[in-house]
Amino acid sequence: MPKDKKTIRKANKGERIAQVAAIPFRVNEGGELQVMLVTSRGTRRFIVPKGWPMKGKSGRQAALIEAREEAGVRGKALKRPAGSYCYWKRLSTSFVHVVVTAYLIEVTEELEAWQEAGARQRAWLTPTDAAVLIDEPELSTLIRNLTLADLLQPEPVAA
Repeated sequence: MPKDKKTIRKANKGERIAQVAAIPFRVNEGGELQVMLVTSRGTRRFIVPKGWPMKGKSGRQAALIEAREEAGVRGKALKRPAGSYCYWKRLSTSFVHVVVTAYLIEVTEELEAWQEAGARQRAWLTPTDAAVLIDEPELSTLIRNLTLADLLQPEPVAA
């Protein structure tokens, strides 16, 4: 069954529609935080890599896979999500409200060739500049408010 029909059926039953996103980041030579955006395949708008949860994978693992497939980057996902945002996803015949959990990905490798290289463009931007290019207001705010302090998440203390 196509994902659209399954997603519409879940939405019609009042179930929450969830996705995971990756926010690839790096600190440039000048010590400035940068995030990577990619263009969407359909409308060519700037977005972050995102997709559906993957069976048998945590949200962090799924975000790493999306970052590799859609942005051509590898790295380390920070343990805690950076936050979440909502948007209206366009399906073939309707729109559904989706809640996205976003994970920060510290980029360690930028691939020259990757799965969706022919379908997407990517760009490194400051959080402020990236926020201007993003249409989803909640994602724009999440990215605009990112700081270097967000990247220094302390490891949880074992009890």
